[in-house]
Amino acid sequence: MKFARLFFTPMDISLVIPLYNEAESLPELCAWIKRVLDAQGYSYEIILVDDGSKDNSWAVIQSLKNDYPQILGIRFRRNYGKSAALNVGFEAAQGDVVITMDADLQDSPDELPIMYHRLINEQLDLISGWKKKRYDPISKTIPTKLFNWATRKMSGINNLHDFNCGLKAYRKEVVKNIEVYGEMHRYIPVIAKWAGFTKIVEQPVEHRARKYGVTKFGLSRFVNGFLDLLSIFFVGKFQKKPMHFFGTIGVLSFLSGMLIAIYLIADKLYTIYEGQHISRDVTAQPLFYIALVMTIIGVQLFLTGFIAEMVGRSTHDRNNYQIEKHI
Repeated sequence: MKFARLFFTPMDISLVIPLYNEAESLPELCAWIKRVLDAQGYSYEIILVDDGSKDNSWAVIQSLKNDYPQILGIRFRRNYGKSAALNVGFEAAQGDVVITMDADLQDSPDELPIMYHRLINEQLDLISGWKKKRYDPISKTIPTKLFNWATRKMSGINNLHDFNCGLKAYRKEVVKNIEVYGEMHRYIPVIAKWAGFTKIVEQPVEHRARKYGVTKFGLSRFVNGFLDLLSIFFVGKFQKKPMHFFGTIGVLSFLSGMLIAIYLIADKLYTIYEGQHISRDVTAQPLFYIALVMTIIGVQLFLTGFIAEMVGRSTHDRNNYQIEKHI
């Protein structure tokens, strides 16, 4: 999906704000953003992505557009999720720095100039907000801490405490070279790292109590977020070389099964050689069936890796690499 602009002028900041049923907070949020950014003299745009809201959020956006020419409104026909909203917002963004924030007033626009200057002056790729003191219910904070711990261990990004903070700042090149889908908005720093953007730091930010509406966090997001974390880890590590994953496990399983089978046969031959009574046949032992299953699974995993390699070689983006500069 491409968003055509009639005129293009250099722009400092693109604010991407996904929203779902946030009609009450939008007027206050936009006024706050305008007050902060106008005071600093920035050129900016506010991209409001309505993720299929059931309230009158879109009508509010249309009304605000008359007062704020910086607003670009995008509306989904149905609710696709925050990741989809961010991905579409990233496509539309034109600013040198892209900043994401939530529409529920829990993120403070007063943080925007600080994050902008730090990203530019320190030549960073991504700044992730860290809400040291949170005002969320315990049903949200405990899963969030668990996710953050697991993500740090699996991604190797040990300097971040809060991967899921909605307030983040990116260089334009970052958002134009990553794809966000599913529930993967929680792990954008991990996606950016896999894409080669490694200058990732953390910025303590203010977390405000929710003023309007209710939280959208639920059990399904907890489960889906964990599965997406595994997906990111697997795809990022083995996308270009699936045989290294399936083949390794397959060979180990096959060899283990064969070794068990050889042991059982050798044990029976030794028993016959010693003239001892054979209590039961090889095929009557549970260990034999374990060896058989491991051998079959090993062959299947190896073939899966082989097929994945063939499919990978036939895709059009198999040689799609991130190139930072040309001279």
